[in-house]
Amino acid sequence: MKVKRLVANFTTPEPARAAVFYKDILGLDLLMDHGWIQTYGSQAEMTLQVSFASEGGSGTPVPDLSIEVDDIDTAFERMKAAGFAIEYGPTDEPWGVRRFYVRDPFGKLVNILAHA
Repeated sequence: MKVKRLVANFTTPEPARAAVFYKDILGLDLLMDHGWIQTYGSQAEMTLQVSFASEGGSGTPVPDLSIEVDDIDTAFERMKAAGFAIEYGPTDEPWGVRRFYVRDPFGKLVNILAHA
């Protein structure tokens, strides 16, 4: 048996509010929309991972979700310009990533990162 897909599910009364953050800024595709659920993703091949942590590293809280991007500075500028709350960084971490924490429209703490 092999895991084929890993999906993060977040409770919200307004799924459509995800569009600006996940689709417009991060560039994910709207893969499914039934009104009560909207699923964003990419057809690109990705590594599936699930992490369990006691802290987020560098004394930060554990984020709800981590998203790796190819251009961290552009992601940061877009989030900032859209008015999303930046809670940490951008910072070059000693383990080889540049990252920042931002709150999505539902208050989830999202770790946006790029490997150095």
